[in-house]
Amino acid sequence: MIAQLTNAGALPSLEMTMRFAAQRQRIIAHNIANFDTPEFVQKDASVDGFRATLDRAIAERRRRTGGMHGELAWRETRELTHAPGRGLVVVPGTPVGGLLAHDRNNRDLERTMQDLAETTAAFRVAADLYRAHRDVIHSAIAERV
Repeated sequence: MIAQLTNAGALPSLEMTMRFAAQRQRIIAHNIANFDTPEFVQKDASVDGFRATLDRAIAERRRRTGGMHGELAWRETRELTHAPGRGLVVVPGTPVGGLLAHDRNNRDLERTMQDLAETTAAFRVAADLYRAHRDVIHSAIAERV
């Protein structure tokens, strides 16, 4: 019964989105911390790869259960893997673009800060929606409809 509540509606996709965004924030923060490090090559997580993986998982769940409940089963890719006890793990890759400076560091501060802001916003939206869904479940359990 509890598993059906926690795997209902958008909760699994929101949780997956929060995990991805949190790990991408960590990668971007590492890039910012090493911004002036000679020969440091920035890494990033593939947002398009994540979106495609999530889209396939949601489509598969809809096909399997009608989309209202059930585990969100997704396939590992080069960018996203499973880890026991942790779930989704982002494998950072080298981003395309950026300026190659004289110290062989590929950096673009404006783009990096934009990526950080977009990732933070995505995390906040997913967290707010997750919290709202969770609060509805808590209210229903407590019979405070």
